[in-house]
Amino acid sequence: MKYVIGIDLGTSGTKTVLFDEMGTVIASALVEYPMYQPQNGWAEQKPLDWWNAAAETIKTVIEKSGVGAENIAGIGISGQMHGLVMLDENNDVIRDSIIWCDQRTAAECEEIEAKIGRARLIEITANPALTGFTASKIMWVKNHEPENYAKCAHILLPKDYVRFMLTGEYATEVSDASGMQLLDIANRCWSDEVLEKLDIDKKLLGKVYESPEITGYITEEAAVLTGLKAGTPVVGGAGDNAAAAIGTGTVHDGDAFTTIGTSGVVFAHTKEMAIDPNGRVHTFCCAVPGEWHVMGVTQGAGLSLRWFRDTFCADIVANAENPYKVMDDMADNAGISARKLLFLPYLMGERTPHLDPNARGAFIGLSAIHDRGDMIRAIMEGVSYSLADCLSVLDEMGVRPEKMLACGGGGTSVLWRQMLADIYAMPVSTVDSKEAPALGVAILAMVGAGIYPTVQEACETILRLKTTTDPIADNSEKYAKVYAIYKALYPHLKEDFASLARALP
Repeated sequence: MKYVIGIDLGTSGTKTVLFDEMGTVIASALVEYPMYQPQNGWAEQKPLDWWNAAAETIKTVIEKSGVGAENIAGIGISGQMHGLVMLDENNDVIRDSIIWCDQRTAAECEEIEAKIGRARLIEITANPALTGFTASKIMWVKNHEPENYAKCAHILLPKDYVRFMLTGEYATEVSDASGMQLLDIANRCWSDEVLEKLDIDKKLLGKVYESPEITGYITEEAAVLTGLKAGTPVVGGAGDNAAAAIGTGTVHDGDAFTTIGTSGVVFAHTKEMAIDPNGRVHTFCCAVPGEWHVMGVTQGAGLSLRWFRDTFCADIVANAENPYKVMDDMADNAGISARKLLFLPYLMGERTPHLDPNARGAFIGLSAIHDRGDMIRAIMEGVSYSLADCLSVLDEMGVRPEKMLACGGGGTSVLWRQMLADIYAMPVSTVDSKEAPALGVAILAMVGAGIYPTVQEACETILRLKTTTDPIADNSEKYAKVYAIYKALYPHLKEDFASLARALP
């Protein structure tokens, strides 16, 4: 039996999982670390925290499992996307990493679109300039910390810094590189045009690989620190959502998944590259070589339900072992449309399909008859309608999923899965694994190590469906009528949201 390691470098911590070649979890370990906010809207982390967490968790899973290091055939790394890691000529970190949720770069996004042109930028990178992406962070350092930029010899993404510490190689792979806004998405390589217009030296960037390709091997120094065997191969791995796609078997045309975490994601696999000229969804290279994925994002998915729980359900939190289960039951009793109550889940602005930072959450139709169960139901339906908005943009682009998987905390709710199935009018399934990103990159490591010939064949062997929720035709008909009203609300309120943003401090 051969074994592989999947490392999942998240925002709150790094989780490392040791799997056997059938995808069974043998051992896992988690180490958490802080995020720093030097100013309002800023978000930074220390790359050495990531490396120390990775080294410690690798060592822990090897020791806990009793699996000899010589039996570990490969390693894959998944990670939070878009973060900027800058190294000097001695490979020392120059400054803390500016991570994905940092919002300081609005002016740099305007600068990028002015230098390249918005339409041309979308044509090359498949996305408009966004504050979360890496290119605007690089431009911010150039503009505000020229002394740090002058010292920069290498630019890496978060997971690729851990790769460097393991292998000594400056490398990345196509799925994570897609989120830097420096990659030619169609040709899966760095864009000379974008780099030249932004005056970023191509030599700063690592070599780009496909996700299952071997990018380097464990060094003697890393072997001492981690317990791994020197020479163990490390594959490209993937960005977090691309890794989750492999870990759920979303690897063929027609495959898609919906994640309801803090934010919500509708992610669809496609063999043919498709770009939304309006930039409402992200098109990235996926972890299956030579193929792509399209992804719509709802900013306030699970966040909306958690906000209501923390603000209005203190008694439930105090007395219930599982507050969300109690809230689910309350929502279930409320029934479809929650007695004519709707909710817009724009608590954090919105990305897909509106791209509007001024959008705000709203209950519509609230009356004295409504109680907490109605409001919880309206929140869950509003998030589901927003995810349906994502799916509708994909449909416009010719990306039409035939089946849907549910992931994330919201995906564990039987009620929410039924709601998605009814609103999407398609079956919604779950898979047996709870370690989707780590398993995804472990599968990539299996392919790189030759245990399986292709990503698709590995997924077909390893992954099994756990549950399938079929749509109820009568429910779908009812939801369709309410969804039509939901879709009309944002256009009616758009200018009001903008006026509110302008009028009040």
